[in-house]
Amino acid sequence: MADYTPEGSGASARELDEEQLRQAFEEGRILESVALAFDCRKQLVFQLAGRPALMPYEECADGVAEGAVREVALLTRVGRPTCFYITALPRPGQGYQLSRRLAQQKCKAEYLDALCPGDLLPCRVTHLEGFGAFCDVGCGVSALLPIDCMSVSRIRSPADRVRVGQTLTCAVKSRDAQGRLVLTLRELMGTWQQNAGLFQAGETVVGLVRSIESYGVFIELAPNLAGLAERTEGLRVGQPVSVFIKSILPDKMKIKLVIVNRQLTEPVYFAPRYFITEGRLDRWVYSTPGSKKQVETDFTAAAL
Repeated sequence: MADYTPEGSGASARELDEEQLRQAFEEGRILESVALAFDCRKQLVFQLAGRPALMPYEECADGVAEGAVREVALLTRVGRPTCFYITALPRPGQGYQLSRRLAQQKCKAEYLDALCPGDLLPCRVTHLEGFGAFCDVGCGVSALLPIDCMSVSRIRSPADRVRVGQTLTCAVKSRDAQGRLVLTLRELMGTWQQNAGLFQAGETVVGLVRSIESYGVFIELAPNLAGLAERTEGLRVGQPVSVFIKSILPDKMKIKLVIVNRQLTEPVYFAPRYFITEGRLDRWVYSTPGSKKQVETDFTAAAL
């Protein structure tokens, strides 16, 4: 099977000579290079082995011919790594002919269409919206990671959890009405017990204010773990604070905190901490045994 990785993961074809490019053409290998321009004919322009290489408009992405891909998605490829097949070698007065559409179609047919709920796959964050992050799951094919699937700990914005350009491992959650993959991250970042096991009562650690309620303040200690401190005036959501861990109560899935310092000046960002990085998931249970609150995901119940 071809290497259907997110764009930006492969070696640049700009380093290949003419013979190596010919061999890639004959073997039908997917290559990658940085697009240098989107010209007046709406072609993406590259340079390979010192020669021009052109990607016609309808070859710039799967779905262009049907109007499913907006032009802005093509012109924003300029300056960014873009995958393709070589569809024609140079002839006198002409350059290489390229197709990203074919690479994406084969990626879907041979790789993405075979994935089931619970399967893990690498992806790269391409852009953020208020409702989630769009990720490249292979050859520039996009999938959505919804904000509520980014962690058990609640966040206001996808930017609180992920960054554009960040490489993630996600699990397939489902498919949308158009058959596109919907991803989830939270199941890979550990259960309550696994995350709580990283901390001990009596420690003082850094946390992030995630929610301010009438009865207290929820402070994130890790992407899948938050504790509760007494309400303190003047706090804001997203603020870093240091907290004393007063107690850890597994049977109630509660961590009691005391705010020690609210004047931290350095920004804090909790990157995903993975407890699962390979294989597939059938069922994931976040909650501790006997806890009244049950948080779980049954991947076998998701229909594709």
